[in-house]
Amino acid sequence: MTRVKRGYTARRRRKKIRLFASTFIGAHSRLTRTTTQQRMRALVSSHRDRSRKKRDFRRLWITRINAVTREDRVFYSSSKFRKNLYKRQLLLNRQRLAQIALSNKNCLDRISNKRIRKDKSNKGRKESE
Repeated sequence: MTRVKRGYTARRRRKKIRLFASTFIGAHSRLTRTTTQQRMRALVSSHRDRSRKKRDFRRLWITRINAVTREDRVFYSSSKFRKNLYKRQLLLNRQRLAQIALSNKNCLDRISNKRIRKDKSNKGRKESE
């Protein structure tokens, strides 16, 4: 049986893994077995944290909207605020509302006051009918 030298194939595979792990520290960037383990761990973490990042940003936006709406201007929670906006067909997502809440509170007040005025005018119309 002739001898088969696999050096090129194995070296190419290891080189690919080492390039991925070049920023790792110590043995995690030098030794093949630990590099492979760290690479798998890194890929698992990045996959998990992509969905976690979405969750964290959503929580942040809701908190920011809540902070502004519970001040002495609007008086209710962000969920009720969004429900009322949805009723009035002002379709703004949480990210945009949070940006408006941070940059321009007066604009958010105008949006909410417009909604309140429409509610009051609709109540008066329904009572007269």
